[in-house]
Amino acid sequence: MGYQPAARPAPAQATNQRSPGAAKSSGDAALPSPRAARATVPQPAPPIPLGMRALRMLSIGLFGGGMIAAMLLMRAQAAPLVLPTPAPNAYLLASRATAFVAYALLWLSMALGVSMTNKLARLWPGGPAAADLHRYASMLGLVFAVSHVLVLLGAALGYSIDKALLPFAGSSYRPFWVGLLGKLSLYLMLIVGLSFFIRARLGHRVWRRIHYLSFAVFLLALVHGLFAGTDTPALWARVLYGSSGVALLGLTLYRLWAAARARRAQPADRPARPAPAQPAEPAASGD
Repeated sequence: MGYQPAARPAPAQATNQRSPGAAKSSGDAALPSPRAARATVPQPAPPIPLGMRALRMLSIGLFGGGMIAAMLLMRAQAAPLVLPTPAPNAYLLASRATAFVAYALLWLSMALGVSMTNKLARLWPGGPAAADLHRYASMLGLVFAVSHVLVLLGAALGYSIDKALLPFAGSSYRPFWVGLLGKLSLYLMLIVGLSFFIRARLGHRVWRRIHYLSFAVFLLALVHGLFAGTDTPALWARVLYGSSGVALLGLTLYRLWAAARARRAQPADRPARPAPAQPAEPAASGD
């Protein structure tokens, strides 16, 4: 029987290595985690952005200016309203005042929205502040637009809720410009405003398409004010309508020009793709 060497003992495992399931020592358990330490520190309240503070002051000024305008129009009675039945001037003048405030807020919201897309908002007031202003102005303009319609319920025009909201219902005063275009712009404005609250469910693409209805809302509101507004013959009303329309048209044209310029410059900025390597031809072997 030959000699057989003894079997080698198995290498001892390092005892100082901790297995994955090993429990932590008492010293490690006593140390709080960094996340828990950060959670216990009270976080200071974020400061209110400058744009939001400016918008609050602007909304207060617009509301006060609308009320002052209503009182001045009530006193001056610059544009008499021809109606089939007499009505108290207070309700009519309040309706006209809220209409101009709603139109101004609609223009502000549109101008901020277009400025964000054509990058002009970076100059002032900045992208995040412009987005907050855009949304807040839209909501506030919707409130004034609804007030413009509902305040007529107090006038002696025979208005009710269904007549004030249904197309072609209500007063016989210019039914196409008031009963159709005016109420259609209000409905579209309501759809655009409510889309802010369900943007996550709609998705960015669908929400963006709905948001394009804002241009139709502004155009319908402008035409409604020009052909149905009793203050249209006044010079200040014409200047307001003309300047706001021209300014928004200029911002929109600049946006289209900037987008076309970016599309033209995009292929030139991309690096040229290398040509695919051709397979090498086999060398001819000598005979």
